[in-house]
Amino acid sequence: MTGFDDVFGRSPEAVWQAPGRVNIIGEHTDYNEGFVLPIAVPLCIRASVAHRPDNVLRLASAQMPGPPVHTDLSALRPGALRDWPAYPAGVVWALRERTLPVAGVDLHITGDVPAGAGMSSSAAVACAVAAALNDLWDLGLSRTELVAVAQQAESDFVGMPCGSLDQSASLLAEEGHALFLDTRTLAARHIPFDLPAHGLSLLVADTKAPHRLVDGAYARRRASCEQAARTLGVRALRDLTVADLGTALGQLDAVTARRTRHVVTENARVLDAAALLETGTDPRRLGPLLTASHWSLRDDYEVTVPELDTAVDAALAAGAHGARMFGAGFGGSVLALVDAADRNRTATAIVAAATAAGHPRPTTFEVAAAPGARRMSIHPVR
Repeated sequence: MTGFDDVFGRSPEAVWQAPGRVNIIGEHTDYNEGFVLPIAVPLCIRASVAHRPDNVLRLASAQMPGPPVHTDLSALRPGALRDWPAYPAGVVWALRERTLPVAGVDLHITGDVPAGAGMSSSAAVACAVAAALNDLWDLGLSRTELVAVAQQAESDFVGMPCGSLDQSASLLAEEGHALFLDTRTLAARHIPFDLPAHGLSLLVADTKAPHRLVDGAYARRRASCEQAARTLGVRALRDLTVADLGTALGQLDAVTARRTRHVVTENARVLDAAALLETGTDPRRLGPLLTASHWSLRDDYEVTVPELDTAVDAALAAGAHGARMFGAGFGGSVLALVDAADRNRTATAIVAAATAAGHPRPTTFEVAAAPGARRMSIHPVR
C-alpha cells in the first residue's frame, strides 16, 4: 500500500521513489556553474500517480493531513500554489510548458526525507513526481531532461532560484558512488565512495535549527555572485581560479569579495576531493577539505548559524577527520567524517554540546551512498 489507495479509492498506475541527498562538498557552487560532489542517501520520497479522465490535478501527502488539494490544469502558473503542493504542481506545469501530453492526474506523496534538514526533501518530491509522470504518460524523457524539469519546477514555479545539484543527485546518483557534476555542462561521473571499506562512517547531525530568512538570504547571495561575475567580466564565478583571486577581489566591495572567495575556493576544494577519491587515496584525507569548506561558509559566505557551528566544533573535538554544514545553510544539518568505531561517541558529543549551548537536541544518523530515483511498481493503464 502506498497511501494512494486510502486517499483516492483506487490503485496507482505508477510509483517512483527519489532519494534525498547529502552534498559531500561543493556548497553554493551549483548556481555559479561550478562543481559539486553529492551522494544520494537511503531516505526517499515516493510519488504514486494515476490518470484522471479530466484536466484536474489532485494532490495529497501522507505528511500533510487534510483532504486532497484540487486545481484545474488551466490554472497552473508560477505562484498559483504555495507550500508543499507547489512542488508536485510545478512539475506538472513544467512538463506542460514543454507541450508534453500531461493531463489530469491523482498524485500522492509520502516518504522519510526530513524536511528542513538540508537533505533536499523538496527536490526529492519534484524528482519523484517527474519520474512517475514520465512513466505514466510514456514521455520518454532522459534522466538529464528530468533534472531540468524538476529544477524548473522549483526555480520558476515555486520561486526558489536553485541550481541543479539537488535534482542531479536525486536522479543520477549510483549506489556506492559520489556524483561529480559539472553544473555548467551537466557532465557527470561516478566516483567510488565506499567509506565502510576504509573503516569510516559518514555521520549526519540534523541540528533542528529553524531556517532563518533562508529564501531571501539565498537570493541575495546568488545576486551578489552574479554581480561579481559581471564586474569581473566572466560568465560565472566558476571561470575564476584561486590564482585569480589576488587581482579579482580588489575590484569588489568587501562583502562581494568574501562571497566570491568562497565560491572560487570551494570549487577548488571539490576538484581536490574528486581527485583524491579517484586516485584511491585514503578518504580520511577528505577531512581537512570538509572543515575548510565549513570555515569558508561561516566566514566568507556567512550562511552558518550557532547550532551548525556548535555541531561542527563538537565533532572535530571528538576526533572527526573533518566536518561541515551542508545545504543552503541558516539551519539544517552537518556531516562528519569519522572512524566507524567512533561514530556513536561523536554523535553523543554533538548532542551534548548542543544541550550545553541551549540549542535543540540534534538527531544523528549514519548515511551511505544510495542509488538515484527508481521505479517501485507500475501497472497497466486500465
